[in-house]
Amino acid sequence: MQETFKYIIQARRAFIALIEELTLEQLNHIPDGFNNNIIWNFGHIVVATQGLCYLRTGVRPDYTIKYGAAYTKGSKPTYTVSQEEVDDLKTLAITTIEQIEKDYHAGVFKEITPFATGTYHAMMPTIADVIVMTAGHDNLHFGYALAQRRIINNGK
Repeated sequence: MQETFKYIIQARRAFIALIEELTLEQLNHIPDGFNNNIIWNFGHIVVATQGLCYLRTGVRPDYTIKYGAAYTKGSKPTYTVSQEEVDDLKTLAITTIEQIEKDYHAGVFKEITPFATGTYHAMMPTIADVIVMTAGHDNLHFGYALAQRRIINNGK
């Protein structure tokens, strides 16, 4: 699992680098053909991983996810995201994975309630399955963000 956590953090740093090359206006822009924007895709990976690891597993049913309502599955942008929120999400993208890794090593996820993912309908019987799936989920949304950037930058 050590390599998986490392990969997730590296991929999130690449997503952060993408965000840092764009203006706040570009991050908030919803390109034609999409129902969300780059910052929503980024915020979504931040909140979804926490929800999957702590809430869906039943490990911490009272866990509170900052920005959860704004970026949960099925939501879409309803307000212009501020620079302060962008900066906070960038920090949370790394610190939340680091906390999940600490909890993983501390045995917090030793027993989970198995669940099926909403998107792939794949059973998640262990936290290792959830964490591996997170890597794929993060990169799915990173791919959307790359496509959106290309549209925003007129094909470049």
